[in-house]
Amino acid sequence: MARETPPTSEAAGPPEGPLAFALDLLLTHLRVEKGLAANSVEAYARDVRRYLAHLTARGRKDWGSVTRGDVQEHLAHLLELGISARSQARALSAIRGLHRLLLAERLAAEDATDEVDAPRGSRRLPQLLSRSEVESLLAAPARLRTAAGVRDRAMLELLYATGLRVSELVSLDVNQVDLESRVLLARGKGGKERLVPVGAVAARALRHYLGGARSTLLGRRKSRDLFVTPRGGRMSRQGFFKLLRRYARAAGIARPISPHKLRHSFATHLLEGGADLRAVQAMLGHADVTTTEIYTHVDRSQARRLHARHHPRA
Repeated sequence: MARETPPTSEAAGPPEGPLAFALDLLLTHLRVEKGLAANSVEAYARDVRRYLAHLTARGRKDWGSVTRGDVQEHLAHLLELGISARSQARALSAIRGLHRLLLAERLAAEDATDEVDAPRGSRRLPQLLSRSEVESLLAAPARLRTAAGVRDRAMLELLYATGLRVSELVSLDVNQVDLESRVLLARGKGGKERLVPVGAVAARALRHYLGGARSTLLGRRKSRDLFVTPRGGRMSRQGFFKLLRRYARAAGIARPISPHKLRHSFATHLLEGGADLRAVQAMLGHADVTTTEIYTHVDRSQARRLHARHHPRA
C-alpha cells in the first residue's frame, strides 16, 4: 500500500548541516547494513525528510536542541494534515530508527523518541485462523494421493510449524533443512539468517515428501530447491498462494486466507500455549520485540472474549 504523502505546511527550506548529514547516514545504514530494498529505503526517506523539514521550520540546527516535544509536535502536525494513525505510526517508526542510530553513533546524547507512543488505532490486530481451521486446512492435501498433494501437505505443515514468511518458505534449498536435528536455516529480510525448530509432525510430512514425491515431480531434472513444481522449477509465492486458497475452500474456510495468516496463527498459538515472547521473536525473525508484542494483544483480546462469554459476572 502506498504511503500517504500530502503536502506539508512547513515553510522552511531543506535541512542543512547535522540534520542533512543524519538523513544520509540513515539511508546508508538502511541500504548497506539493513539490506532494505530501494522502495523501502525511499519510504523511510519520505517520512524522515518531512520530519527534518519540521525541525528546520522550528529553528533546530543540531540534534542537541531536538526534544521529545518536537517529535510529539510533528505527530500532531501529521494528524492535522489528515494522515491516518497507521501512517503516523509508520512515520514514528522511521523517526525512531533515525534517533536510535544517532544515539548509537554518538551524534546525540539522548533518544528524543523515548516514551513517545504510536497513535491509537495504528496497530491493527492480525487476522488468524482458529486451531480447528488450521487442522482442517492441513488435512486438506491428504485427500490428493499425488506427489503434488504430498508436497503441498509438507509446505502447509512447515509453514504453520515454523512461522516462516512465504518468501522464506518457497526459497528454501534442500540443504537448509536438517531433519535429524529438526531445524532449518531461514534467510529473512536483508539476508539475515536464523535457525528455526521444526515440529515432529512437519518433519514427518517433509520426510515423506523428500522420500519420493519430490523426485517424482522433478523427473530426471536436478534442483537444489526444496519445493518444486512438475516442470522442475521452484514453487513461486503466487503458486503457493493459489494452492492455499484452493485448500482453504476444500477445508470449508469461507473467509479470505493468506500465507501470512498462518504465520500469525503460529505466533499466537505459541503464546497461548505459554511460549516465551523473546523465543517467538527469534523464530519469526523480528528485529524488534515490539513487533512481536502485537500477538500478546491478540491473546489478551481472545481472553477478554472468553471471559465475557463464560464468566457469570462478566
